[in-house]
Amino acid sequence: MEQNGLFQFSIDNALEMILIFDENGKIQYANQMAGKLLEYNDELCRSLITDVFPGTFEIENNEMILNVNTEEPFQSLMAYRKNKTCFPVKARILVYEDGHGKEPRRYICTAYDASAESFFEKKASQAGQEAEQAQKVKTEFVANVTHELRTPVNGILGNTRELLGIETDEEKLKLLHLVERGCRDMNAIINNILDFSKLEAGKFSLEPRVFHFRNMIDYVKGNHSNRIIEKGLDFSVNVSPEIPENVISDELRIVQILNNLISNAYKFTSVGGIHVEVVKTAQAGKMVELFFMIIDSGIGIAKQDQDKLFKSFSQVDASISRKYGGTGLGLNICKQLVELMGGNIHVESNEGKGTTFSFHIWVELPEDCEADKEYTVRRDEKELLHKLQSLTENSVSENIWKYGTTENKAELEKKMSKLILSVEMENWEKAEMFAESVKQLTEDAPREVKSAALRLKMAVQRGNYEKAAVAFEVLQKMI
Repeated sequence: MEQNGLFQFSIDNALEMILIFDENGKIQYANQMAGKLLEYNDELCRSLITDVFPGTFEIENNEMILNVNTEEPFQSLMAYRKNKTCFPVKARILVYEDGHGKEPRRYICTAYDASAESFFEKKASQAGQEAEQAQKVKTEFVANVTHELRTPVNGILGNTRELLGIETDEEKLKLLHLVERGCRDMNAIINNILDFSKLEAGKFSLEPRVFHFRNMIDYVKGNHSNRIIEKGLDFSVNVSPEIPENVISDELRIVQILNNLISNAYKFTSVGGIHVEVVKTAQAGKMVELFFMIIDSGIGIAKQDQDKLFKSFSQVDASISRKYGGTGLGLNICKQLVELMGGNIHVESNEGKGTTFSFHIWVELPEDCEADKEYTVRRDEKELLHKLQSLTENSVSENIWKYGTTENKAELEKKMSKLILSVEMENWEKAEMFAESVKQLTEDAPREVKSAALRLKMAVQRGNYEKAAVAFEVLQKMI
């Protein structure tokens, strides 16, 4: 087959429709696909391009006018069949000139049927709009429900506190304290859900203002110091002297992040301690980068589970919720708040060897503060992290978790004495905390010891003084 014949055969049988027309808009050539898609017979070559693309081409004074840019690779056009029905096409218009001006200019149009493509684009757009609307409805519903929940919860809390001030019966007081604790927990969950729904809807905004940084840190420390020390843990907070006295940022949200991370450390740490360190790592003009570290000697997190931590409604496993409580929203909210402040949050942990949460944010200096002219790195973050982690790791011997070792016995004795004191004072919240610590310290013990520790914890959870006292004596004899 000759070359010209091969070329003619290929365009005649091309999968796209091909039309060639002159300056007057008369179609000179149409391949088989063009005739099939446009439902013409042989008369297509006697038609005008304006019959096929009436909105794209016009003819005035026997001259064709193009309403498209021929330099663009693809045009979204509407092609009309012989029966005047139309369908969408993706087309390309090419201008052909021989370069010598001997032959008149001609135009080539290649196009394919985009009906299916257009249909799926519309479906995708519709699905996107429906998803957006569903998200909006969900967000509004969550916000409304949580606001509605807050009113009765605060009503119950207020009335409970009133009763606590006048009630004298010990049994009733115990129940009232449980109701008060439940209301506090419910309010914390409601606040988390409200923050999460605002963040997800993009309606959350920071409220920066000037505040005294060390006063804020002292406030956070005061929130946690008593209960951490009462649990028998070391607690230290250190702020680098390089950090300015006053900064501009959202103080409430920084407090929220620190409270959440320190509460997590407290929740998952039975022995050892919790250390908080804040340093200035960089400055660019009036902007200062602050680096925070919250380090504990708690149960730790396996490497494969660490990617779940910052996802919404996610915890390492379901048993975490059952054993320690929580919705799995706190760390996700912390992550989003930190990112709103121009930073990132990270976790480093080994199972059974504690956890380090670190995050950095950018704050602004007030007008009366002198700014560094150049960006300067103040402290090596990795070196500081390593130093603080080694401090925590060295404070807790691995032998403490091995039942029967000297370290394990000493720690068990300490926790048991605090547990029975809490039971005698009927401070069941603290007693439950120490019972959980005892249970963790006996995980490696023989079966009968583990069973005794579990019975003690269950008696404490029920607030049953007699059963708790008996269970304590049984376990104490075993260990």
